Amino acid sequence: MAPPSDASAPLPAGAISKVLIVIAMQTEALPLVNSFHLHEAPAHESIFPKGAPWIRYHGNYKGLHIDLVWPGKDPALGVDCVGTVSAALVTYASIQSLKPDLIINAGTAGGFKAKGAGIGDVFLASDAAFHDRRIPIPVFDMYGIGARKTFATPNILKELGLKVGKLSTGDSLDMSPHDESAILNNDATVKDMEGAAVAYVADMFSTPAIFVKAVTDIVDGEKPTAEEFLQNLVAVTAALDKTVTEVVDFISGKCLSDL
Repeated sequence: MAPPSDASAPLPAGAISKVLIVIAMQTEALPLVNSFHLHEAPAHESIFPKGAPWIRYHGNYKGLHIDLVWPGKDPALGVDCVGTVSAALVTYASIQSLKPDLIINAGTAGGFKAKGAGIGDVFLASDAAFHDRRIPIPVFDMYGIGARKTFATPNILKELGLKVGKLSTGDSLDMSPHDESAILNNDATVKDMEGAAVAYVADMFSTPAIFVKAVTDIVDGEKPTAEEFLQNLVAVTAALDKTVTEVVDFISGKCLSDL
């Protein structure tokens, strides 16, 4: 009998073996579940505390064990649990239980045409920061912004030709004047609702993390953000799926230092 398609020779010493993909929405998650042939963990095998709506898919792909987690649906309202709180919680719980070698936070984002972003562009974030944690007290102000460098992946950038930009995170889809000022100060090319929270938790537990963001809407464009986001979500999610698959293909068989 032929071996399964994901069977492979033993990994070289020091090679990445466990990848955790953190993603916010079911629409973003399911194409990746299909691409990597992942299976949903049944309730009796849950690694998460009782009552948490978080969902985990897992499987083996090209010598890697992949866990994909998303925060699930709000029990009362039935919508995706987007935002920094859910992202931080599920990232923390996953790191503690799964001990990944590398985290990939994948998702959609708003982009700024003034920084060269267009609909469907996929960016690898070089930095992550918050734009809505305003604490105007010395040092607390820097804590609120929480600026962090992401894990450097020069070889992924070179091989895949991805765009690079800074990521700014907040808990609102729209952009208030205060947020706009902070985003400009963060020098952001893309904005989302999860990335800096994932970066905060990953940094706390010394887990390398990279951030792959696909642009659904132009924040400084003419169309309303919510309308443009919903209009482009499915098509842009396909671009995200393609890029994340290429990133994981590149990671297969490599060490962190090879990225």
